[in-house]
Amino acid sequence: MHSTQKSVADSFSDFVESEEKDFTLRDGSRIAVVGGGPAGSFFSYFLLKMAQAIDLELEVDIFEPRSFGYCGPAGCNHCGGIVSESLVQTLAAEGIVLPRSVVQRGVESYVVHMDVGDVTIESPVHERRIAALYRGNGPREGGDSELESFDGYLQNLVTGLGARVVPELITGVEHRDDRPYLKYGDGKGGQYDLVAMAAGVNSNIINMLNELPGDYLPPKTTRGYICEFRSTKEEILRILGRAVHVFLLDIPRFEFAAIIPKGQFVTVVMVGEDLDQELVHAFLNDPVVRRTFPTNATPCVCSCSPLINLGARKRPYGDRVVMVGDSGITRLYKDGIGAAFRTGKAAATSAIFHGVSAGDFEKHFWPTCRNIVNDNRVGKVMFATNAIMKNSRLTRKAMLRMAQKEQEKENARPHMSTLLWNMFTGSAPYVEMFRGTLRPGFIYNLLLSVGAALVPGRKKTAQPRKKAA
Repeated sequence: MHSTQKSVADSFSDFVESEEKDFTLRDGSRIAVVGGGPAGSFFSYFLLKMAQAIDLELEVDIFEPRSFGYCGPAGCNHCGGIVSESLVQTLAAEGIVLPRSVVQRGVESYVVHMDVGDVTIESPVHERRIAALYRGNGPREGGDSELESFDGYLQNLVTGLGARVVPELITGVEHRDDRPYLKYGDGKGGQYDLVAMAAGVNSNIINMLNELPGDYLPPKTTRGYICEFRSTKEEILRILGRAVHVFLLDIPRFEFAAIIPKGQFVTVVMVGEDLDQELVHAFLNDPVVRRTFPTNATPCVCSCSPLINLGARKRPYGDRVVMVGDSGITRLYKDGIGAAFRTGKAAATSAIFHGVSAGDFEKHFWPTCRNIVNDNRVGKVMFATNAIMKNSRLTRKAMLRMAQKEQEKENARPHMSTLLWNMFTGSAPYVEMFRGTLRPGFIYNLLLSVGAALVPGRKKTAQPRKKAA
């Protein structure tokens, strides 16, 4: 009994002590941002902009050992490089106006390829809503590319606001005197009032966070595959046009893949269940892929197998520590840059206007993360359903026929076209996509397409309907 009373008393004492701690940022507070990609840059941007608005002076150090001005692995950020035009517009509304040298607005449509046929899908609202970009400065041998680094542009933006980029590798993280302490690669270190982890799941730093409050666990992951092919701009335009090509194929453990034209380069992105070389070769040698893009005739100049975040195992924050972007919560398979934007802004808002305790992040940062988590739950159902449908020849034919009919008719409701467009672009939440599949029109037309698919017929490729002059 006495032991129990002591335990309760100690707990109450710890609670009072925690309440008395000052978790607000003040003039001269030091903030470390580990990772200089979009999540780190978005967090730093909003943190400094909001601090300026209330006349608060902060010291912001962004630790990033890579240089996004380099080509290949030295500047690589393991990303397919597709953003929606709506996100580009959202960034512009926040004062982040991307130059044309960074974002190429030349992608006009998606072409979905299956063994039963192909269909070209225009944007459901007839806008060029897709932009191709490079997170670094392009693949190996990309020094003469016209594309500039997206991550480098964001980094330059925040240094213009007063952030300092430190080209150091973080080799350890500790908790000293109630504040996080970072160890640098040169043997030195520094203490900070707040650490924002934005290094992503492909960094070793997230495995060093056990000593920080919150008992952080790295997110669940799987492996993807990215390969860069090089040719001439004219040849790639001739073969692929101004479209992203998506493949839904009946290959075990294969989810989907996209081939993205980027000037004189082509990015091939594969997503599946723990991709390995056997699965990669099965995809690249599939007849549907070879007739679309003959990879054997185009040299691969760069490739990698990055980890993909499948969901956080614990809430991504603690006292004076917050995980933004891929280090914590991101969208399942899609729109990682958009998730980095939302979580970075939410974390900065909490830090500036509320505080940097776990309780502050719980109230003011977690709701944004929770929305993404809940949406991802629906996304898992959507991808599981898609896997079932693409593994059946009957349902593949029905999906194809339904999308073809919608693209051929001028005033057709684009039920399947919208679903496929949003699944591949990440332009809409998974919840919105799921609701679309419950509409009577979607169900009715899908059943009609299933019935028609039962009737033998020839494969055909649907072209987008012509726009009115």
